[in-house]
Amino acid sequence: MLRVVDTSIPPRIADLHIRLAPDRAAAAERAVIEIATTDTDARPQPRALGRFMLRSESVASSKIERISASADDFARALAGQRSNSSATSMVAASTALTELIDRAGASSALTLPDLLDAHHLLMADDPTEREYAGTLRDMQNWIGGSDYSPRDALYVPPPPENVPALLGDLLSWISRDDIPVLAQAAIAHAQFESIHPFTDGNGRIGRALISAVFRRRGLTKNVVMPLAAGLLAVRNEYFDALTTYRQGDPNPIIDVITRSASVAAVQSRASLDALRALPAEWRALLPRARADAAVDSVIAAFFDNPVMGADEVVTVTGVTPASVYAAIDRLVDATVLTEITGRKRNRVWAALDALGELDELDRRIHAATRATH
Repeated sequence: MLRVVDTSIPPRIADLHIRLAPDRAAAAERAVIEIATTDTDARPQPRALGRFMLRSESVASSKIERISASADDFARALAGQRSNSSATSMVAASTALTELIDRAGASSALTLPDLLDAHHLLMADDPTEREYAGTLRDMQNWIGGSDYSPRDALYVPPPPENVPALLGDLLSWISRDDIPVLAQAAIAHAQFESIHPFTDGNGRIGRALISAVFRRRGLTKNVVMPLAAGLLAVRNEYFDALTTYRQGDPNPIIDVITRSASVAAVQSRASLDALRALPAEWRALLPRARADAAVDSVIAAFFDNPVMGADEVVTVTGVTPASVYAAIDRLVDATVLTEITGRKRNRVWAALDALGELDELDRRIHAATRATH
């Protein structure tokens, strides 16, 4: 019989002083420059490119948790159509990430309600966890072991009664401005994962916290760095770094997040260039004819948001329904758009070239991260 379980209580970090070794500080500074360069590069079209990079981050973060879906399923879930649970969960991760980052940017702070609201958005539609969406755990949990017992668990977080105070301490750490931003974000993430305050969804909220710290500190203003794709490429190293943090050494998690953020920033610029080229490439696929303002408006709308129904396109463009449907038909014939519901009513179209770039960016970040490993 298992009669005693040893739990781990992370040390308080609100007043932690951290000094990076010169080579580590230099790497972090180079990463900051790459992130700032990419964020500035996205400024001319922050809405469209911001949506893309945010989705890239949330999809990769979900994949770390073994949650994945095809591009078609993900597109249907984006449109609110019935899709598999993995695709729906990936969209929920995007929504939660958006909420947390927007709040951090708007108030230059993060609070417990911000974390709880993001968690509610992530888990509200989860069939097994919706009861706990947006609430701190009131039970003991663990990492590894089995679903029924912490025997042989890799890590047993603090008891639930310790969680509120530990989160308050973590939020005080995040509120500081005297810490190198990469180190602050990495330690905030590792501390959150060590507290493990929710029954589920801790990994995705914890990785969203990294981007929220970037936004709060003003490192990013326009886009989200898809650094989770880099963490996915070195998943074992990333998990080992979290374990090492819990043993008292924060340097490995600072290193892996610094490297992932830097690679993500560099590789994202290629995707930004590819996305900017799409409208011209789409127009080139159309048969040569007189200028069509409706087609141009619909192309611009799908560049901004690559999955939409006709009613949404009408609202966004201000073009008449008849003209919107005619423009969509032309773009479907040119293979620019694909209808993804297979229905006669309430149809939804997707610009799969734009969604496909998500996979391409993930592939490049994975290869570049492994190359620097």
